[in-house]
Amino acid sequence: MKILLAEDNALLGDGIVTALTREKHTVDWFQDGGSALNAALIHDYELLILDLGLPVMNGLELLKQLRAKKKLLPTLILTSRDTTDDKIKGLDSGADDYLTKPFELQELLARIRVFQRRDSQRQDKDIIYQEIRVDTTNHSVFYKQEPVTLHRREFTLLCTFLDHPGRVYSREQLENQLYNWDEEVASNAVEVHIHHLRKKFYPALIETIRGVGYMVRKND
Repeated sequence: MKILLAEDNALLGDGIVTALTREKHTVDWFQDGGSALNAALIHDYELLILDLGLPVMNGLELLKQLRAKKKLLPTLILTSRDTTDDKIKGLDSGADDYLTKPFELQELLARIRVFQRRDSQRQDKDIIYQEIRVDTTNHSVFYKQEPVTLHRREFTLLCTFLDHPGRVYSREQLENQLYNWDEEVASNAVEVHIHHLRKKFYPALIETIRGVGYMVRKND
C-alpha cells in the first residue's frame, strides 16, 4: 500500500516507517498537519495513519478538511487520547479506525491488513488482462500461463496500469505510486521499470503517449 503517515514524534515515526517499509509498503512521513494535508490533497494514498496532536494543524482539523474536500482516504488515528469522547470525535470526523498509544507495532500491522482486505480493488481477486494474470493475494504474475518474476516496484506498476486500462498516467503520478516522498528518484526511473515490463511481457503492453505519459489500452 501507499501510506501517508502524519506523526510528530520522531522516534515513533521512524519506527513505524521502518516497520511498514519492511512489510513492502511505501510510506510518506510528515511531522506537521499542514504538510500532511497538502500531500493528501496532491497525491493518491491508500491509507492515512494520523496522529491527533500534530503541530501547525491538529489531526481532527486535518481530517475534517479532507472530508470537506470529498477526499475519502481511509484513515487510522493514532493518539494518546483514550477517552470515549475522544474516540467518538475522531470517528465522527471521518476516521475509520482508532489505535491508542502506546501500541505494539504488530497490532498496527494487523490493523493495516484489515484495510488491505477492505480494498475492493485488490480483495482476493485476480487481475486478468489478455494473456496476463495477476494474483494480487499472493503477489504472483503469469503470462501465457507461465510464471513471471517481478520486482516489488514492477509489480506495483503493472497493477497500477492493469487496474485502470485506458487511463493515462504521467511520469510524476507513477513516481508517486512507486517511491516515498523523500526518496531520491532517478530522472529515468519510471522509464526503466516500463522497459523491464515490456521485456518481460511484450513491447506493446505499455504505450507511450508523447508529452503526456503512459497507458495500457482497454481490452477490445
